[in-house]
Amino acid sequence: MKLTVHTFASLDGVMQGPGSPEEDPSGGFDRGGWIVQFMDEDFGRVVDSWFARTTELLFGRTTYDLMAGYWPQVTDPDNPVAAVLNGRPKHLVSRTVTEPSWANTVSVIADDVVDGVRALKNRPGEELQVHGGWQLVQALHEAGLVDEYRIIEFPVVVGQGKRLFPDGTTASTFDVVQTEVFSSGAVYRALRPTPFTRGAFSVEDGKETTLLDV
Repeated sequence: MKLTVHTFASLDGVMQGPGSPEEDPSGGFDRGGWIVQFMDEDFGRVVDSWFARTTELLFGRTTYDLMAGYWPQVTDPDNPVAAVLNGRPKHLVSRTVTEPSWANTVSVIADDVVDGVRALKNRPGEELQVHGGWQLVQALHEAGLVDEYRIIEFPVVVGQGKRLFPDGTTASTFDVVQTEVFSSGAVYRALRPTPFTRGAFSVEDGKETTLLDV
């Protein structure tokens, strides 16, 4: 399976607590709910398209607990996101949970997360999807396991909070495979990691040129 990461980010790279003030107040974060004003038909269409490709799901503990407390309450058969989240096989990364409560949680990865996720990627299917999961996403990025990032960036600066790519993240360049500007001004990008590339400007024979891989 292809491992895909899906998240929402502010202009300053924050992914913490996008949906409500109570979602993730850890670290004293009090600015949750920053995407709500920008949710429109474009947002819903793109998010629905993500879940149309889900084979299995992978969660970190915080995101799992949050979603397990919310989505089982959504029983509307016409809600495609709820149908996938509640019905598809789920895997939880946690060292403390031994009996997960959310239906169709089929495994708990307690140790050797990288090896465990590699094994999941070797299973048949279209996509193993991660939604949110700050620490998990960082671990997967550092291990080079992410095949594609799908990020909706919103026109807001939060000023503090957990960042998608914090200081010290392994450098990477990305191929942009899809991009779209929503009516709200949010920007959607699908990005595939490639080796980090850098360049330089130079002047040759009076003309400005660019050099790559310097």
